[in-house]
Amino acid sequence: MLLKPSLPKIRWQYWIKPWQQVDWLLFFLPVAASMFGGLMILSTELKQPVTDWWWHWLVAGIGSLIALFLARCRYENLMQWHWITYALTNFSLVIVMVAGTSAKGAQRWISIGSFNVQPSEFAKIGVIITLAALLHRRTASTLESVFRILAITAVPWGLIFLQPDLATSLVFGSIVLGMLYWANANPGWLILMISPVVSAILFSISWPLSEPIVLIKELSLSPLGLFWAGAMGILGWQTLPWKRFNMGAIASFSLNMLGGELGLFAWNHVLKEYQKDRLSVFINPEHDPLGAGYHLIQSRIAIGAGEVWGWGLFKGPMTQLNFVPEQHTDFIFSAVGEEFGFVGCLIVLFVFCLICFRILHVAQSAKDNFGSLLAIGVLSMIVFQLIVNVGMTVGLAPVAGIPLPWMSYGRSAMLTNFIALGIVESVANFRQRPKYY
Repeated sequence: MLLKPSLPKIRWQYWIKPWQQVDWLLFFLPVAASMFGGLMILSTELKQPVTDWWWHWLVAGIGSLIALFLARCRYENLMQWHWITYALTNFSLVIVMVAGTSAKGAQRWISIGSFNVQPSEFAKIGVIITLAALLHRRTASTLESVFRILAITAVPWGLIFLQPDLATSLVFGSIVLGMLYWANANPGWLILMISPVVSAILFSISWPLSEPIVLIKELSLSPLGLFWAGAMGILGWQTLPWKRFNMGAIASFSLNMLGGELGLFAWNHVLKEYQKDRLSVFINPEHDPLGAGYHLIQSRIAIGAGEVWGWGLFKGPMTQLNFVPEQHTDFIFSAVGEEFGFVGCLIVLFVFCLICFRILHVAQSAKDNFGSLLAIGVLSMIVFQLIVNVGMTVGLAPVAGIPLPWMSYGRSAMLTNFIALGIVESVANFRQRPKYY
């Protein structure tokens, strides 16, 4: 009996070999989310076009090819170029401040022909690569290492904050916290890092049960802020190594008090009016229903109108009549809720949960700390953007201008997400191969 030639099988294995260990589920889920996002963008612009919706699919296709290319390149090479990556990241952020294009009170884009590039999006990748290389060589188990990471991150973070782009600067914070935690930083230190931000909020917002206590002119203390600063003082006493004279407790308490007063100063002198409005309407959107609260109110109405099964594709009245502003970008999830209902929202969230779990699996199975940290940096970026974007569409988070990964319209954001996906796939592709006996 003659055996069939195995040449076709050999050829197939030859072509697939560079991607043998790629996590194909992790690759196809974002591609599917991008295709579905394109449909939702088309639905929001069916009767009143704002952009060329097909750009979303085109950029997603280009991003997919870039991700496949990066997946077959060894991610370890990024470690050798991390300082150059860091320098290029900061250089691009300086260029956008000097020669960038302004829109809606912010200068965030560089115009290249008809294509507007947003360097702050690509800066996320640059920071992830830089921090992964540094934490690979020295873990975050000491305060010296943590302060070093914070100092290095402060430069691009400050440049982005000055654009001003508060939303992207918050994404940077989530990336740093996630990577420090994965690099063995004390969880108490991470809480102390974000505690001044909480103090700034508690001192700046007038709570019904927390009227400020005026001590002297221009200095007011919130009871909730004082309670929080005291709790952080206790945490600093327990976790910081400065035990002599209770310096850890004193430093933590003082830092939170300073954060509270700086929060008041920022609210009165630093934040733009639209940024104040976004934070204010989160607490009470009905305070300005036709102004700053309009986005949030219309988004919640659209999602509620979808009920369980939704109106169907291209049939949502709020979406088709363009009642939700910026629905093709930051509020794309409201279109999903109206046209596909509660079930559609659950399916979308389930897809994103699968993506996050697959990235976490890649981080756990990576062959070295550098690859693991790269995956965790990408995971931190995706999770934070997902939580904030979905939260702001349903009224659980302030309107921060953070897009939904792979679904919101935004060419720079789309390419950034696929570049990040390609790096994670490279980590998966070059991990230790399983041995079969």
